[in-house]
Amino acid sequence: MTTNTDHDRPAYGQGSSADRPLALITGVGRTVGIGAGIARRLAASGWDIAFTCWTPYDDRMSWGSEPGATEVISQSLAEHGASTTAIEADLADPDTPARVFDMVEQQMGSVTALVMSHCESVDSGLLDTTVESFDRHFAVNARATWLLIREFGRRFAAERGTGRIVSLTSDHTVGNLPYGASKGALDRITLAAAHELAHLGVTANAINPGPVDTGWMPEGVRERCIRSAPLGRLGTPQDTAHLVDFLCSREGEWINGQLLMSNGGLV
Repeated sequence: MTTNTDHDRPAYGQGSSADRPLALITGVGRTVGIGAGIARRLAASGWDIAFTCWTPYDDRMSWGSEPGATEVISQSLAEHGASTTAIEADLADPDTPARVFDMVEQQMGSVTALVMSHCESVDSGLLDTTVESFDRHFAVNARATWLLIREFGRRFAAERGTGRIVSLTSDHTVGNLPYGASKGALDRITLAAAHELAHLGVTANAINPGPVDTGWMPEGVRERCIRSAPLGRLGTPQDTAHLVDFLCSREGEWINGQLLMSNGGLV
């Protein structure tokens, strides 16, 4: 499924709508999610936005899917003048990344920034993780990240120095083994891109946003994280979005090949 909207607005703070660069953001399935927050922030900064979601994943999680979310998100981006495309994409399928890029290029043009906020996340530890779950986590969190970056590198056609890759990671592995382990692999893949795509002038960074409650936290976890945070609060999607916005800006070019802890000082 895709949806499209188109409005005129200056890009990068100047010029016409034709000047707006295009960001592809994965994992934008719910209005309260980090991906949606990033999409809105980049749209406000002058980016057009293509985004992916995968409703069957939300359906099997405790929070459930959010009917009409892609339309609401697309409308919020259009209010900032962004053209948008929403694509249902099963990133466990190794053919999906190439198909996503094909669709985005056909509908909107070439991608300048790739922001990966998708994930597979099912709580389980060393003793109760199944092989099937372990493999799915690595397929979505690690393999799909590699394949998306590979497509981005193969197709990148924007001005040297403007290309951006940002991935969202986590160090939560205890009691969350397949998620944390596969996110660790995501880190390494992303940071390798900073060097292997240097000839394109593309920067690549990973962000660990710390505890951000987008509807998944039990009350006990919320309270424990708040007590442990020096600022006495949880992270918000906007906290992460502001950092992604800076990394994707021209001013953010010198930040490259970094794993950035954006967690309010939580240890």
